[in-house]
Amino acid sequence: MATLQTQNILILAPKIAPKQNGGMYKASLQNPVNYLQNRGGLSLPKLQNMINMEELRMRKTSSSSSTITNKPPQTMPATAIDDKGADLLVVKLHMIAEVAADRAEMHAIIGEQRNNWNSLLLNSINSITLTASIMAGLSTISIGGDQGSPHFLAFKLSSAVLYTAVTGMMFLVNKIQPSQLAEEQRNATRLFKQLERSLRTTLELYSTPTEMDVEEAIEKVLALDKAYPLPLLPGMLEKFPKKLEPTVWWPKLQLPKRRVVPRNMTNSIGNNEKSIRWNEEVEEGMRGLLKVLKEKDEDQYVWFGNLFVKINKCLAISGPSLAGLAAVGAGLIGTPALGQWPVLLAVMGGVLATAINTLEHGFQIGMLLEMFRNCAGFYKKLREEIELNLEESIEMEKRENVELFEMQMALQLGRRVSELKDFASYASPSVKGDEFQGFAGKLF
Repeated sequence: MATLQTQNILILAPKIAPKQNGGMYKASLQNPVNYLQNRGGLSLPKLQNMINMEELRMRKTSSSSSTITNKPPQTMPATAIDDKGADLLVVKLHMIAEVAADRAEMHAIIGEQRNNWNSLLLNSINSITLTASIMAGLSTISIGGDQGSPHFLAFKLSSAVLYTAVTGMMFLVNKIQPSQLAEEQRNATRLFKQLERSLRTTLELYSTPTEMDVEEAIEKVLALDKAYPLPLLPGMLEKFPKKLEPTVWWPKLQLPKRRVVPRNMTNSIGNNEKSIRWNEEVEEGMRGLLKVLKEKDEDQYVWFGNLFVKINKCLAISGPSLAGLAAVGAGLIGTPALGQWPVLLAVMGGVLATAINTLEHGFQIGMLLEMFRNCAGFYKKLREEIELNLEESIEMEKRENVELFEMQMALQLGRRVSELKDFASYASPSVKGDEFQGFAGKLF
């Protein structure tokens, strides 16, 4: 067979030679072009040389590079940039909400721990004190006509050691006030959960939050961290202040940075002509409410808080002092010159120390003190919000929506919106806020 190469095709053509000597046929391969030409048959045109593949690759690369270089640069539209910035703000608010949720869980765990401290330390201290008191009494009991107990020295020393230990424990517990620490953490848990819900609501109502929303959320988190610190020592809040002040867990209020309605709903429920606007009647009612809040509600809780600070301080000093005197009395038991006075001091001192410790930590005086301080802070926050909206320098359009503001105030005070008008008569300078029958708040 012969081979014919046309580009990539091979054609086989046979060539059979005639019989020669021996009667055998011989076959061979030859160029089919020569074969056909010799026989006067088909004449094929001369084929071109094959294309160089490397040269083809270079041409393709150069053409594609020229196409890329000649392509004009694309610019991102302004709307896409704005959307990307809005998405970043949404992510930031979600991140702050997650931080607030984490803080709430941390405060809840620590609050439970410190509440356990209060109950465990209360029971332990009372048990140790009563045990030491019983040992002091048993040390002087005579058995079988003997002048003293055969275990006199053991009871005496054990009573003195227990009283000394319980004196230090009382001093430490009265310093940190576990019931007050637990109340701080409970309030922090509630407020951090409230902040998280507020951020979630902001993300649902406002499709495009602003940078001001992010800054305000960060300030709220930092203000809560400052008002309710997690560390025990150092950084703990003062448990026996000279003058109790309301707790402040919010940053400085700035009305221009605040929004109460979504932008797409401003025309329907904003401060426009169709809705109730801030007028003289509304402002008079808010001024009267402001006066009652300041002179009755807030002052009442501040007064109770200062009273309980004094009571708690007296109990915190009396308990360890009585336990220390009982330890001295237990150590002096058996002194002939003093007679039975050391035993009386040891036993009575232990009993009174137990009673005072139970009164202080069983009734949780520290928790009541913290509750009064937070209640005063609650009314102070309402008062600051009213003062901010009543400032003459604030333009009418920048104030909060009056209908939503009145509803918010009424619900937080446990009242109806219509009842807020009853405070208008107390806006006059000649009328004192303490003349109001009852209090502005009905919840507590």
